[in-house]
Amino acid sequence: MPKLLSVNVGLPREIEWQGKLVRTAILKRSVPHRVLARRLNLDGDGQADLQGHGGEQRAVMVYQIQSYRYWERELGRNDFEFGQFGENFTVDGLPDDEVCIGDRYRIGSAVFEVTQPRVTCYRLGIRMNNPQMAALLVSHRRPGFYCRVIEEGEVGAEDQILKIADGSGRISVAEIDSLLYLPDHDPGRIAIATQISALSPGWKYSLQALLNADKKGIQSGNAGLTPSISRPSAWNGFRRLRVASVHQETNEVMSIELEAVDGAPLPDALPGQYLVLRLVRDKGSQPIVRSYSLSGPSGSGVYRISVKRGIGPGSRYLVDATRVGDTFEVAAPRGDFVLQAGARPVVLLSAGIGVTPLLSMLYALASARAERHREVWWIHAARNAREHAFAKEARKLLDEIPGNHSAVAYSKPEPADRLGIDFDICGHLDLASIKELGLPVEADFYLCGPTEFLADMHRDLVSLGVPPDSVHLEVFGPANSIGPDAAKGTTKSPHPPVGSQGNGPLVSFTRSGLAVPWDNRFRSLLELAEACDVTVKWSCRTGVCHMCECGILDGRLRYAPEPLDQPAEGNALICCSTPESQVNLDL
Repeated sequence: MPKLLSVNVGLPREIEWQGKLVRTAILKRSVPHRVLARRLNLDGDGQADLQGHGGEQRAVMVYQIQSYRYWERELGRNDFEFGQFGENFTVDGLPDDEVCIGDRYRIGSAVFEVTQPRVTCYRLGIRMNNPQMAALLVSHRRPGFYCRVIEEGEVGAEDQILKIADGSGRISVAEIDSLLYLPDHDPGRIAIATQISALSPGWKYSLQALLNADKKGIQSGNAGLTPSISRPSAWNGFRRLRVASVHQETNEVMSIELEAVDGAPLPDALPGQYLVLRLVRDKGSQPIVRSYSLSGPSGSGVYRISVKRGIGPGSRYLVDATRVGDTFEVAAPRGDFVLQAGARPVVLLSAGIGVTPLLSMLYALASARAERHREVWWIHAARNAREHAFAKEARKLLDEIPGNHSAVAYSKPEPADRLGIDFDICGHLDLASIKELGLPVEADFYLCGPTEFLADMHRDLVSLGVPPDSVHLEVFGPANSIGPDAAKGTTKSPHPPVGSQGNGPLVSFTRSGLAVPWDNRFRSLLELAEACDVTVKWSCRTGVCHMCECGILDGRLRYAPEPLDQPAEGNALICCSTPESQVNLDL
């Protein structure tokens, strides 16, 4: 009969890792006494990253002594102690390829139900002094698993483990782990897995995303780990497009319409996507790579971008120097901030130049007969009429949408601006003004504007009852996403790495407006991004979780280690790659 060999607990604490302090509870220690297993945790145990660990579905982590012996042989080590793999229960028996999701076990006076495999992150690499452990546990099909507590009670070393129920579906921990993380995503087995009631909601969501991608014919990448995967780009790298027209929208904003050099219609974009331009001001200067949202109709055969003249060299060059007939190097439309089809109400909420991607969505809503029944709200914030770009254009489009709602806020209206005609709200958009509008909380919300505006609006909408996953944000510049243990605080502006510059291929972080030569002192593009304060998502750092997956506009990469499942076409995993040539990353 299987047996509980050790109960291991540990509270979060700070440890040093790569010159930084990391808060983690991976350092579990065996305890000699009996422990109370509660709904959310064992007494004396805790987790630092509650997004990836802990909670009702992940109350207790289980790992097998047989896997200890396997890794001792595989890694040539004999220094393991109970809790070495961050588990709460070290057990004799219960192998990952036999235990199934939904199986129930009585240990001591408590009852546990298997809910999901372990989600491995970089912290296990810290504990094992082997950064590849996250990938090794998955590829060797020995992840371990989590349980939820069905009946609270006491447990202790030497307790017998009694199986009291089989899970439905009979899909083992090892198999379901492979279905998500390894390349063979068998839709038949995945469909069975999604119906297992005991499977944690997070895993159901990821597996369902794989099924949805399969139905759409998306075979590239891993949609379960990168849900935003869309169709491949219309072309690879950069191609030359010609300026067909320019139009001054305001004193600071200019629209530029781009067409194919041969006059052929350009491929359709999705409403809300953006273009990346590579600008060369003169022969002796480094190229400037910048991204600009499409502001016109997405199926017109041409692309329109609208640029606000700021302090950056890219926007100043475009606004000051662009003439009809000029050509620019342009990457294909990309981005997952796109209007979703459906019948739910749509709220388009913008500030300043953030209006551009939402204007392309408004074009789509005005032209789509099938969606004319959708309730559409157009909410925009500007300083005054003189700086209010696309005011007439937006009104014309709204007139084509029956039963539309519109509200414009001017923070500093001028004497000639007419309340009730040019604008509806005097002052900034805030919780009070948003609440007074009576927005439908069941709507899909699309927000674009300055970072502070987005943070305030997101907070206010959620406080009014809007589900967080119904609020879609587009941020100009690098995404405001960071690693699991980074301290909350002010995000630094991207900058070259401290110290001497490298002499390798040029690495461009396009959304950050930064280009730096590669330096071999970094082990991955992720480490370079961190040294430059280019904020990115990451967790495993070994090509397993795909959290760091981002677009690569052009260039070649070398992977070490190879990802367990390849990123989508046109994407890259920067946690385990280095550049072989000049690269442009969509970060």
